[in-house]
Order: sequence, then C-alpha cells, then structure tokens
Amino acid sequence: MMRRLLLGLAMAGLFAPVLPMAQEAPWPNKPITLMGGFPNGSGVDIYQRKLAEPLSRALGVPVVVDNRSGAGGNIASDIVAKARPDGSLFLFGTAGTHAINASLYRTLPFDPLKDSTPIAHLGDVPNVLTVSAEKRPALATCQDVLAAARAKPGALNYASTGNGASTHLAGAQFAQAAGIDIVHVPFRGQPGAQTALLAGDVDLFFNQSGPAIGYIRQGQVKGLAVTTLQRLPALPEVPTVAEACGLPGFDSSTWYGLFAPPGLPAPIQARMNAEVQKIITAPEFRQWLIESQGITPSTLTTPAEFRAVQERDIARWAEVVRRSGAQVD
Repeated sequence: MMRRLLLGLAMAGLFAPVLPMAQEAPWPNKPITLMGGFPNGSGVDIYQRKLAEPLSRALGVPVVVDNRSGAGGNIASDIVAKARPDGSLFLFGTAGTHAINASLYRTLPFDPLKDSTPIAHLGDVPNVLTVSAEKRPALATCQDVLAAARAKPGALNYASTGNGASTHLAGAQFAQAAGIDIVHVPFRGQPGAQTALLAGDVDLFFNQSGPAIGYIRQGQVKGLAVTTLQRLPALPEVPTVAEACGLPGFDSSTWYGLFAPPGLPAPIQARMNAEVQKIITAPEFRQWLIESQGITPSTLTTPAEFRAVQERDIARWAEVVRRSGAQVD
C-alpha cells in the first residue's frame, strides 16, 4: 500500500507541469475611471470628457469621468494616491495638484511624487485676464486695470477657481509683477468664479483659456491679456500681458497631466501612455486643443519626461508661492 501511494504521488508530480495554469486576464478587463479634482464645466472637465471617448474606443472598455472637486484638487488626488494600482483608476491632474500644492499647502495628505505614477503630459495651459464688459466698462484695457489698482490699492479683486489653482497664482504673479494690491476671492471651481464675474460680484478673473474662449467669442466677457509670452492662435486679437500691461517677460501657464496610483505595473503604464499619445497627437485632436482650448500641445512623449517636468515645476512654483506670500492651511 505504501509503495502504491508513493508511486501515485510521484506520477502526480511528474504530470503536474503540463496542467494548464490559471492566468490573470489581460489589462484592461473592466471599466476605467478617469477622476478629476475640479467641477463640471471646468477646463479640466472639458479636456477629460474629450479624452475619455477615444480612449474608451482604444482600450475596448468604458472610460468614465468622475469629478471629486475641492481643496484645490487635493481630494481627488488623495483618492487616487491611495487606490489599488490595478489600472482601473487614473487621475486627470494639473500643475496645481502635482506641483504648486506641494508648497502652497502647509500639509498635504499625499506626496505628489512618491504617491503617483506619471502617465502622460497633456499640454500647457495659459490663463486669460478677463472682465465683464457690461459690469466693468471702465476696465477696457489692462492699463485701465493697473490705473484703477494704483489709484485705490486693495479696491479691485479677482476671482479664482480655488486656492492654489493657476487662476489664483496667475493673479498673484500679476499683482507682484505690476506692484499693485488686488484682493483674491477664491471660489470652488470655474463655474462659480465665472458666474461671479458676469454678475459683477468680482472685478477680474484670470480664467484658464479653455473655458474663457467661449465667453470671449460670445461677447460675454472681454479678454484683456493672455499670460503667455506669445499670443494664442485661438485668441489672436488678445495681447499678451507683456504687450498690454507693460510687463516684459511675464509668463504664467500650467499643464494638465495623467497620473495613476503609485506602484502601477510598468506594462499598464506603457500601454496607457501609448494610447494617450496616439489620441492627443492626432491632427483633429491637436486642432481642438489649439483652436478651441488655447492649449499648447505637449512635446513630451514618455512618462520619464513628464516626471522631469513635474520635479522642475515643484521647485519653480515653490519660489512663485514664496514671493507671492500665498499659503493655505
């Protein structure tokens, strides 16, 4: 009996290697969530939804947009930072969430570098100094803004989409460069700030180019200046801050980027980067970025290049935050 038992075990071991082994299903094998940290209608949301449809077709699974706004994008960023790195959740991040906030907030619930996996740089995003032509007819040019601010320091204010957003720091940079005192009024996202501008509750809004372009073309607001060194092809009639305000070299733009939780397997990172690159470099998508959103298409193609830009901008924006005195508890 013992000999037969040992022989049986030996035979089982002999044939075990030829038995089929269970394998995990290839990625992606379930819906993907593309999370954003800003409200519906924001520049981030507009781009997210434009990207989600072709990305869903490329990957063969639904790509769902989920916005968790608040705390300058930190709420969504923290959710993704602590999620399982299984390729089911990605973050549509910004220079705000993953560079500026590192120095703007006294404490962050996540580390922008250690708690993220870079996927793709999605383009550089300028801001536009806007006013309500109906509510503020006296502010017809950037020089009018500067004159009013210098005549009554602290009398003018500007809306932002939240503490630490590009709409906040563009205004802070502008005030510092011009040597004026204008009051920051933060809102929770682009819709609230835009509504306040149109209602005349605030004087100025350094809106991101994407949502600003539509309001300018419809005549609801006037674009006084763009915050880049060159004029935008989408708004050729709007001068730069350097031209309109007499502030040479003024440049304040940020970026959008795609991130995943830390520890994402390299094959998923590579596949996601490759599919996103195909989409954002396609002629029609590039045209939409430039002409509809005022976004400069990315020239970075790898996650490593994107990470290098993130690291550089953490240091660069830390100096801007320090000089502006902006701080969020």
